[in-house]
Amino acid sequence: MSAMLMVASASIILLLGTVHLIYTFVGPKLRPRDATLEAAMRDGHPRITNETTVWRAWIGFNASHSMGAILFGLIYAFLALAHPQLLFGSAYLLAVGLALLLGYLALGKLYWFRVPFAGISIALLCYAGSVVLAHS
Repeated sequence: MSAMLMVASASIILLLGTVHLIYTFVGPKLRPRDATLEAAMRDGHPRITNETTVWRAWIGFNASHSMGAILFGLIYAFLALAHPQLLFGSAYLLAVGLALLLGYLALGKLYWFRVPFAGISIALLCYAGSVVLAHS
């Protein structure tokens, strides 16, 4: 049961990351509603460099954020299914996973909206439940 809860947790994050990656490159969901804002982002450069625009950085940040969520989902689901002793026996891996989910939860609460926040909350509950079951 602990492995299945971990797979559920990882799958939620994998799904959120995959949908976010698709929305980054396909359709208008992650584009500003205001066309003038998007135009300004396409023309504006961050202070750190003139080698990119705010728009290109926006796309890159969204894509890399998605890839991190996908990586978490794939690795933790794989470990739960193929190497549960390694995953549940490693305080390091469990702490890293917990830290990532808590970080996503904080970001979700502070900066995102209710759908990702709810998904991350459920993933975190599944994660915690899997760890508690594995160590009881």
